[in-house]
Amino acid sequence: MTDKPDLSVILATPDTYGTIRLTMRHLLAQTKRRDIEIVIVGPTEEAIRPPEGELRGFWGYQTVATGAVTSIARANAAGVRRARAPIVALAEDHSFPEPDWAEWLVAAHRGPWAVVGPAMRNANPATMVSWSDFLIGYGPWMYPAVSGPAAFLPGHNSSYKTWVLLSYGDRLEDMMEAETVLHLELGRRGHGLYLEARARTAHTNFALASSWLPVQFYAGRVFAGSRAAQWKPGKRLLYFAASPLIPAVRLWRCLRELGRPGRPLGLFPRMLPFLCIGLVLDGAGQMLGYLLGAGEAIGRVGGYEFHRMRHVPDADSRMLKERAPT
Repeated sequence: MTDKPDLSVILATPDTYGTIRLTMRHLLAQTKRRDIEIVIVGPTEEAIRPPEGELRGFWGYQTVATGAVTSIARANAAGVRRARAPIVALAEDHSFPEPDWAEWLVAAHRGPWAVVGPAMRNANPATMVSWSDFLIGYGPWMYPAVSGPAAFLPGHNSSYKTWVLLSYGDRLEDMMEAETVLHLELGRRGHGLYLEARARTAHTNFALASSWLPVQFYAGRVFAGSRAAQWKPGKRLLYFAASPLIPAVRLWRCLRELGRPGRPLGLFPRMLPFLCIGLVLDGAGQMLGYLLGAGEAIGRVGGYEFHRMRHVPDADSRMLKERAPT
């Protein structure tokens, strides 16, 4: 063991340790786990404390009690402030890193990058709703991907040099509400971002339309509201007026990403109806966000961030549990 961990992994839960146990099984399989600190964030110390000995093998762990977890950004920010490593990685209860994920992220951070993101796999690819959710949310980093500098990286799944995040002080929670906005600002400040394609994680996507469709609207509003938070009224109105173009622009980008070598372009015709509906809802959310801000959408999105197994078919849930390391 070293005096300091190489990497602190931030993992939030809205209720108990049991909610993040599946992700923890994947983290315990990391080749670099002896250099990893786990930072568990949740409502109370008692609820989020892991069973005795379950996290044996990590550099260490700590629990951060924040009261009710209503925003993933606030929970992650609380974890970042307590992290003891020079690099922090954000993790989710429904995203499952491959065994050498941490090793490649830490190696890439030896470069000048403020943010290093992984390539993303679709963990539950059986439905077109899941593929549509995955393509809209993570298309630019879909495996197979090519390592290199990037303008922005996967939200809730990327790693940061700790000091870069802490430099935001009291603004950190707001900046982490929509990490794309954070990444674009870091780029404007001269920081570099890098996609490390050898670091991979499998993301569980919404696979039930009844869950996925409202999330598209709320997520669009959060993104636009966060992006426009400091804008003058004239600029807000300009983007509000241009918002009807968003679905067409994003659909073209989805097709472009799906058409890269090794990706399942043949699925596009079956995905198209879902993509169109989802992107229209996202555009409507962005339109409202540019005009009126994020509003209650932050809390609404937060309600869908956890317990992803509630939003996938039972067959997906069984498959993900069966495939997890023991």
